[in-house]
Order: sequence, then structure tokens, then C-alpha cells
Amino acid sequence: MDMLSIIIQLFVLLFAITIHEASHAWAALKMGDPTAYAAGRVSLNPLAHIDLIGTVILPIILVITHLPAFGWAKPVPVNPYNLRHPRRDNLWISLAGPAANMTAAVSALVLIRGLRLLAPGVTAFLQSFILLRQPFPHGFYPLEGLALVLFYVVLINIYLAVFNLIPVPPLDGSGILSGLLSDSAAEKYDRIRPWGFLIVLALLYVGVLNVIVQPILSVVGRLIFF
Repeated sequence: MDMLSIIIQLFVLLFAITIHEASHAWAALKMGDPTAYAAGRVSLNPLAHIDLIGTVILPIILVITHLPAFGWAKPVPVNPYNLRHPRRDNLWISLAGPAANMTAAVSALVLIRGLRLLAPGVTAFLQSFILLRQPFPHGFYPLEGLALVLFYVVLINIYLAVFNLIPVPPLDGSGILSGLLSDSAAEKYDRIRPWGFLIVLALLYVGVLNVIVQPILSVVGRLIFF
């Protein structure tokens, strides 16, 4: 893989993870829990959120092996005893991270469409670099470079949002689903928490994430490349 592409993906992933975790922390503060704020997590400084394995080692391995950049950060601490309505408030706290990623993806997509109007050659560049895997052309191509960064902002933020919306603990989707269930149903649902990590791994192994993401990426691809 082109070194430029590797560097861009790693930086975009760091950005995506940062806004994801900062949004969780900000939502928790708004819902009455200052725990994450006191820990310095309501911040767009990536250093406040970095996890050595999930933010550094795993993403580097993935991009070097030609897989999409992916990873995680340190979990945002939330004290449910500080929340006025714990399950309902936790729903919004859980939703804040994926919502931030989808907002970033949609914003980047709109900007790409705008760049296509300013410089029609951007479309041909993205098609050759992404679809045909041609090397980045020699010379100074600022708009093409910006389009490439925005493309990875779209791709990585969609993957991160969709993955976290899977309704299995400890992913954000479990907090959202729990907030929608009745008290008794939520209690029964929470019993799968000890097995959550293994369930997530099994779902990834059988390709559930790709099945969910591919229709979204198909629409996004048409908007970007055609």
C-alpha cells in the first residue's frame, strides 16, 4: 500500500476515535455525570483517548496488511449514579459517539461533492487511486490530496459508527438498545454482557460488519466516484 495512504488512514482513524470518545464524554457531562470531564476526556486532544493496542498497534497492522484502518480508544468512564435517569441518559451517551462519526462522514461526503464541482479532475483521481490502485501522481495536487483525506474520513467514520452500533455489550449499540427496553427486558438483556466480547468477535469472524456496511458504502461510492 502507498505510504501516503497509510499515513492518511492512521491520522484519520485517530481523528475519528477522538471525536467519538470526546462526544461520549461531552454527552455524559450534559446528562449530569462529570466523571469523564474530570478525567480530561471532554477533549479533542487525541492523547487524552489513546489506547496503546487499539489506537496504535492494531491500526498499523491493519493498514500495512491492506485492511481498513480500525481500532478503539480508552473507554469513557461513566458513573450511572450521577445520571438523573440512568438507562435513558446512557442511551444518549452511547448514541453520541456513533452520531459524531456519522456527522463527520456526511460532512466529508458533502465536501467531496463540492470539490468535484471546483475541480472535475478530482473524480478521475479518486477512481484511479482508490478503485484502480494507481500510485499518487508526482507533483503538487492539493485538491486531490484533500479529496483523498476526505474519502478516508467518510470510509473510516462509517466503519467506526456502524461497528459501534452493533447491539452487543460493550459496544454502544447495547447501551442504546438497553435504553429502549423495559426494565425487566433490559435486565435479562444485560446477562449476555460477560459473553459480549466473544459474541462481537464471532460476528466479525462471520462478516456481519461487512454485510451491514457494504450497502452503505455502495451508495457512498456512487456519490463519490460517479
